[in-house]
Amino acid sequence: MIISINPGILNALAAALLFGIGTPIAKLLLGPIDPWLLAGLLYLGSGLGLMLWRLLRKGNPVHFGKSETRWLAWAILAGGVIAPVLLMWGLSRMSASSVALLLNAEGVLTALLAWFVFRENFDRRIAIGMAMIVVGTVVLTWSRDANFDSALPVLAVLGACLGWAIDNNLTRKVALVEATFIAMVKGLAAGTANVVIAWLLGATLPQASVLMAAGTVGFLCYGLSLVLFVVALRHLGTARTGAYFSTAPFIGALLSIPLLGESLSIQFMVAAVFMAVGVWLHLTEQHHHFHTHKIVEHDHEHMHDDHHPHTHSEAVTGAHTHRHRHGPLRHSHSHYPDAHHRHDHE
Repeated sequence: MIISINPGILNALAAALLFGIGTPIAKLLLGPIDPWLLAGLLYLGSGLGLMLWRLLRKGNPVHFGKSETRWLAWAILAGGVIAPVLLMWGLSRMSASSVALLLNAEGVLTALLAWFVFRENFDRRIAIGMAMIVVGTVVLTWSRDANFDSALPVLAVLGACLGWAIDNNLTRKVALVEATFIAMVKGLAAGTANVVIAWLLGATLPQASVLMAAGTVGFLCYGLSLVLFVVALRHLGTARTGAYFSTAPFIGALLSIPLLGESLSIQFMVAAVFMAVGVWLHLTEQHHHFHTHKIVEHDHEHMHDDHHPHTHSEAVTGAHTHRHRHGPLRHSHSHYPDAHHRHDHE
């Protein structure tokens, strides 16, 4: 079988790679920095880095509609403010191994919300693939030290996972907006909120070199990762993007072997098998049928293709951005639940 790689898949896996790289590096920074403050600095580094990136590249101004502003605001509140607070409260009352195990719920909740609340298409193959990836992450993060003696900390961590799952699904609503702008706003908002909370709880700033290191890791491993994640949302939809991104803990564990001197374990290899099967099931997905595109008018970066056959008064080549109108269209081809294929299925 010849596998045609959707660009969204490459973006989602690259996002997981960058985020996975950040995990062992952030662990090295935990010594001189309070955990809550570090989370805020990583987010803030991503936001400030992307703001500088946009200034240097003279990024085009972004105009949000009222509905897009509302979706992004709720996404930031759920995933950038509430979720980190719940996670840190739970982490302060549980072992790190227990929290790591519970964090696997984010991928599951993201998919369940996408499938049953936001009506994103899926079939048995995709569901099994998602399950395989989740089982792999559970195996990878399983520890004999994990314990769940108290219900409230467990509920707090699961609440954080639900917050990020809501964030992922709401961000899809604005995924056609310029990705660096979305990631910049989310980074600045989440970073500022978490740094202020950490300061109010008594955290103190580390030395300048550690601050620079945290900001750089935040920009590369959080900011650019989020940009790639948003681009993947456009092409794949929320559940599939979340599934590929769920491989990030495996990438982090793989990089921990040379960076932190950790050993290659049976647990790691079993997790790798489950994740490989899950990713393969997603990569080999074939979904095609006759479907109807309704009339819609919106503004996003695009190239002229079967879904963008409009003309211009002047010759235009390559990717470009302007407000355009999609007329009614009925055809059949292989597709994902991307920004232009959010139709219902019988």
